[in-house]
Amino acid sequence: MPRQQPPAPRSATRPVRRRSYDQFCAAARALDSVGDRWTLLIVRELLAGPRRYTDLHADLPGVSTDVLASRLKDMEQGGLAVRRKLPPPAAASVYELTGRGRDLLPVLAALADWGAPALAERRPTDAVRAHWFALPLLRALAGVGRRGVLEVRLDEGVFHLRTGRPSAEARSDTALDGTVSDAVSDAVYGDGPADRPDARITLDAELCLRLGRGVVTFAEAVGEGLIQVSGESPLATELRGG
Repeated sequence: MPRQQPPAPRSATRPVRRRSYDQFCAAARALDSVGDRWTLLIVRELLAGPRRYTDLHADLPGVSTDVLASRLKDMEQGGLAVRRKLPPPAAASVYELTGRGRDLLPVLAALADWGAPALAERRPTDAVRAHWFALPLLRALAGVGRRGVLEVRLDEGVFHLRTGRPSAEARSDTALDGTVSDAVSDAVYGDGPADRPDARITLDAELCLRLGRGVVTFAEAVGEGLIQVSGESPLATELRGG
């Protein structure tokens, strides 16, 4: 009688199903997609626009290469992100959020609000990147009507963000189709200086956090000289209170 062969590994017969809470609940379904450790922090980085794998790894201190690769693959399969090759002469691939992935901005903003009290003291082991302060600052700038690019200068570094952005509801027509219409223009913020900023502000990181918590308003901080606004554009004028 011929020797019976052992069964093929499960991964060879069918794809391994991601773990699920298996609950008919919107919160549970959401956590099926973004509840794994590092996933929402990857979203935070991709809200800055298309990023190479090496750049993501550099701005996510503590994540292993295996975990980062696994999370990115899960995000692709879940319709939160896509991977594409840059056109010549660049010989690299980048990851970017889909419309559904970008719709996680208010989720991250709410988490940042909830976690803000835990930032009362910076621990010696804490890593920091300047653009991580974009989320609390965006909340403080939510009432700005002028659309434009604002460059932000902190002691920790420089980043830029877009003001006067349309709401998530106004962009929801592309949220479920998994496409990326213009990932660069859809970037909420970005690391480093802006190419052509409409205005620049200088402040410290602690003030960013206070602005995000609503302890002080942007207008109050400008009036007290805690924020320096430079530029001659309509956006700069509005930020000065004009």
